[in-house]
Amino acid sequence: MAETTAANLEPQQTPAGGQNLPARIREYVDDLKGEMRKVTWPSSKQVQATTAVVIATVFGFAFYFAAIDILLGRAIRRLFETFAK
Repeated sequence: MAETTAANLEPQQTPAGGQNLPARIREYVDDLKGEMRKVTWPSSKQVQATTAVVIATVFGFAFYFAAIDILLGRAIRRLFETFAK
């Protein structure tokens, strides 16, 4: 049976001088362009709808946290006034 060692499990690496920097950059940009062609972009109507949902949600949470802040502030103030007497 063959023994498995750490050296056998390491990924194969290309030597540092295997490709020069401009060739690696060109390959990266080509791969990037290929992946960007696969992206499905939302329509303008979808972007507007999701933006409206995000804005409404932000305002909803802002009002919720403001109400909680006011209520807790009043409760703590009354608690301090009660114990300060």
